Amino acid sequence: MSKSEELFKKAQNLMPGGVNSPVRAFNAVNRHPFFVDRAQGAYLYDVDGNQYIDYVCSWGPGILGHAHPKVIEAVQKVCAKGLTFGAPTEKEVILAELIQKCVPSMEMMRLVSSGTEAVMSAVRVARGFTGREKIIKFVGCYHGHSDGLLMKAGSGLLTGSIPNSSGVPKDYAKYTLLANYNDEDSVKQLMDQYGEDVACIVVEPVAANMGVVPPKEGFLKFLREITKKYGSLLIFDEVITGFRLALGGAQEYYGVVPDLSTFGKIVGGGMPLAAYGGRKDIMSCVAPVGNVYQAGTLSGNPVAVTAGIETLKILIDNKEIYSELDKKSSKIEEAYKNIGLQTKRIGSLMSVFFTNKPVFNYNDVSTCDINKFAQYFNYMLENGIYVAPSQFESMFVSLAHCDKIIEKTVDVISNFR
Repeated sequence: MSKSEELFKKAQNLMPGGVNSPVRAFNAVNRHPFFVDRAQGAYLYDVDGNQYIDYVCSWGPGILGHAHPKVIEAVQKVCAKGLTFGAPTEKEVILAELIQKCVPSMEMMRLVSSGTEAVMSAVRVARGFTGREKIIKFVGCYHGHSDGLLMKAGSGLLTGSIPNSSGVPKDYAKYTLLANYNDEDSVKQLMDQYGEDVACIVVEPVAANMGVVPPKEGFLKFLREITKKYGSLLIFDEVITGFRLALGGAQEYYGVVPDLSTFGKIVGGGMPLAAYGGRKDIMSCVAPVGNVYQAGTLSGNPVAVTAGIETLKILIDNKEIYSELDKKSSKIEEAYKNIGLQTKRIGSLMSVFFTNKPVFNYNDVSTCDINKFAQYFNYMLENGIYVAPSQFESMFVSLAHCDKIIEKTVDVISNFR
């Protein structure tokens, strides 16, 4: 028995499914998970000494690769000063200034500890600002595991075939209205019927939790226009797309400015950190200035903030990173297409879909052959390449994926049947 198998056996008696997040259990790919010992650059190393080229990148934040020397050095240095204070620090201000520099729509913001917390808080602010209770989200889009956002969500819920979560009160869920991603008519119908009661539309500008599904041309602009028409707010969940598609995220990439935005993953350099914010008049509703309450002892944690500062500084000082990532990613995309697989890519985000149907929304994604995906995953892992253990997650390319690594990846893909 391998060390990973031994650890997983112990973990199953201590944690539900043996993991602290469902997709990590590898149930969808018919095997037990490996346990990570360390990571460096583009590689993961498990406790049994195996090396994997990593295209999960901790589900997105590893845009620079693992353990970037400048980030690690800064984090080690700040740790010596203390791990948490529950009080303001200068670094919080520095990070907020960097975020605002990259994303001008973030006129005022709050730092929190996770993407789930960021979106939950942004929705609360939207309700507080508008005085309305209903929200619209899209089937297959995942915005964290807060109660009102788990209706027909993506990511691990799709992987585990759980369309909704138990434990969410029906009286709470009724305030969440569901539209179809990339379907303007479904949004229009809801807004025509409920528009005066809709506080916000929350959307992943590029759906990345039912696999990567880019918006159809004009879709985001339509959302911007219809929310303005009804006095509702538009929230971009950029937890995945933020600082990955461009320095200014999807809103820069597509030229559509939301009222509120949420950021995670990269904003903390891989540590537990996220942010939500937007228009100053809206964010002025948040306590202690306004009456929308949100708080957290670890919000703006100095160690996480330091990692975020160093990561954003590197991205700001090296804007060519984005064209470089696009070039690397396009080579991998082409390899998939050359063997007849359907691939969706936007920048350094991509997914392979095991279906013959064009993919534009959740219904299309649901036609995928899950068994074929499992076969593909195991083939890739056995050839030293780690991709997400779910048809419904994204593939991430990092700066650390050098030309030699890309070439090996292309070669492995080319031999998959």
